[in-house]
Amino acid sequence: MITKMIDFGNVFILAQKELRDAGRNRWFMLYALAFTGLSLALAWMALKSAGNYGLAGFGRTSASLINLILLIVPLMGLTLGALALAGEREQGTLLYLLAQPINQAELLLGKFVGLALALVAALGLGFGLTAALIAVNGGGAQIDIYLALLGLGCLLAIASLSIGFLISALTPRGSTAVGVALFLWLILVFIGDLGVMGTALVLQLDVNQLFALALANPLQLFKIAAVYSLRQNLEVLGPAGIYALRTYGSQLLPLLVGLLLAWVLLPFLAATFSFRRKGIL
Repeated sequence: MITKMIDFGNVFILAQKELRDAGRNRWFMLYALAFTGLSLALAWMALKSAGNYGLAGFGRTSASLINLILLIVPLMGLTLGALALAGEREQGTLLYLLAQPINQAELLLGKFVGLALALVAALGLGFGLTAALIAVNGGGAQIDIYLALLGLGCLLAIASLSIGFLISALTPRGSTAVGVALFLWLILVFIGDLGVMGTALVLQLDVNQLFALALANPLQLFKIAAVYSLRQNLEVLGPAGIYALRTYGSQLLPLLVGLLLAWVLLPFLAATFSFRRKGIL
């Protein structure tokens, strides 16, 4: 029924438009170049230190990239998603798009797919050039960990985009949507760990409640999954990490990936419902 209602040819055309628009977005290009440059710098430092501390491979670089991804990738996704609807609504181009022979579902899906592809391409550029630098310098070990981190990073980027879409659907002005997205980014990145720790201390939460609270943050989901993929243990994350590994065992990584997928799907569905209910204006 859904496939009959949606013309995927229209979705493909809209996705191409969003890819072109993302390439002309100076802020997005700046984020992508910053991510690529910092990735290369981290890989270079790992390679330079290899002479003193052993062979450098993809595993050492992956460990360095986790915090970089946590800082930049959600910012890219949130801001790009925040402008997806609110920016075009404010400029009046959203009304023009819907005057074409397309429906709202095709518009939303096409914009989301196009922006998701732009994010994946930006991450692919950074990871690809960094991988080439490592390979040229003979550090080819643990490439499976590196590829797993790329996949998790793409999933985090699309989840952040989905949350940005929801903000955009609920906000009438592009500047307001970007402001809300930046505020949410600050909360998720800088207050996430401290907020969980403070809440645990104030409310005297036990370890399973602390872990459940961490799962409410998509950035924490990515962090736990990335650390587990890298080390196959979570001792570095403290009692909550040890509890998670002992409780879920080999099912922990599928659980974390599934929750990240939920962060992709649910905000997008909520944005679709809100957009249809609120309308263009």
